[in-house]
Amino acid sequence: MAYDRYAAICNPLLYSVIMSQKVCNCLGVIPYVIGFTNSLVSICVISSLAFCDSYINHFFCDTTALLALSCVDAFRTELVIFALAGFTLLSSLLIITSTYIIIISAILRIQSADGRWKAFSTCASHLIGVTVFYGSLIFTYLTPDNTSSLTQAQVASVFYTIVIPMLNPLIYSLRNKDVKNALLRVLHRKHFL
Repeated sequence: MAYDRYAAICNPLLYSVIMSQKVCNCLGVIPYVIGFTNSLVSICVISSLAFCDSYINHFFCDTTALLALSCVDAFRTELVIFALAGFTLLSSLLIITSTYIIIISAILRIQSADGRWKAFSTCASHLIGVTVFYGSLIFTYLTPDNTSSLTQAQVASVFYTIVIPMLNPLIYSLRNKDVKNALLRVLHRKHFL
């Protein structure tokens, strides 16, 4: 989606050429292949462990809760999963961040204030959604186990599986003037603004 915004703002006249069917297919397939490979490696590494208990104290079967049930030292497994998660999260975040740096520099070169506002409002909702989503994922998967408790992991998992999907429609609908005006009316009525 960041590449889509990049093509729309930095090369608006070439958008339909840049975002061809082949490019769209690649942008859809590559994350699935990377995710499948990441999951396959994680499953292979975790399946080699011996487990003492069958009760998972978590809302869903997350790797941290599963590794807590291991009877043997799972340091190598944790290291592999941490490296996979770190590489996947940070590489995709780096791509999105670099794309948005290019987009913001292109927006700042737009002469008219109205044009800058329109271009920025196109990207703002996606940037907010990415920031919230990646923030919770980094908190969940890239914090060492000795600093985060199981309760913190449960709260973070609820946040990125329930709260963020609930916020996404609101975040993306803030571009709509009617929704924005209705939200402002409610906030004024409740004396928040």
